[in-house]
Amino acid sequence: MNIVNAIHLTKKYDDLLAVNNISFQIGKGDIYGFVGPNGAGKSTTINMISGLLIPDNGKIVFEEGFTFDKWHANIGLVPQDLAIYPDLSAEENVSFFASLYGLKGKVLKLHVNEALKLVGLEEHKKKRSDKFSGGMKRRLNIACAIAHKPKLLIMDEPTVGIDPQSRNFILDSIRKLSHNGTTVIYTSHYMEEVEEICNKILIIDHGKVIITGGIQAVKDKFSKDNELSLEEIFLLLTGKELRDS
Repeated sequence: MNIVNAIHLTKKYDDLLAVNNISFQIGKGDIYGFVGPNGAGKSTTINMISGLLIPDNGKIVFEEGFTFDKWHANIGLVPQDLAIYPDLSAEENVSFFASLYGLKGKVLKLHVNEALKLVGLEEHKKKRSDKFSGGMKRRLNIACAIAHKPKLLIMDEPTVGIDPQSRNFILDSIRKLSHNGTTVIYTSHYMEEVEEICNKILIIDHGKVIITGGIQAVKDKFSKDNELSLEEIFLLLTGKELRDS
């Protein structure tokens, strides 16, 4: 069963066609790597799925035929820019975001504790987040997005700028979420992460889908004996020119 069906999505900013009539499906339980160079249309597409942008044309249909207005409570978003309040404790941050989805009382407390435990912050829940390391803030950012137990979790560069230990812990946490039934859209510029954790991939460039499919199937198409890494295939498809704008 598909949890996301994107149908002929198009988005334009003035004269820039950021997303050009793309269609794709994300299956229930997938960890779906969504990758592309800077300016490829990746963030615009993610923002349309999460409801932050409205497509100019096309539509997104979620599980069982629901549109965004009927299904938005099932989405969790982990933005690249930290969305936490520095003057609140870890527990207060997660409680605030979970309460936006109607959680309260014992259920709220249970969900908050479960989210903090999953990201390894249970013992630090009373500490203010401005005292946290970069890796701890990234993990708290995730906890705030998962406390309401979304069916679809969108993660935008969740490991950027952190130490290897925090990165490894976050990847393990994503595997646990997937094992428990959460579908994950995972964006990253680190191809080794995508290859390690995702079972499906979509590469977008210049607003168009370049290729989509299973990780191994994509590798097999371009690399008979796995002599090319996913990063090498990505550069083969999108080029090595710098994308500074």
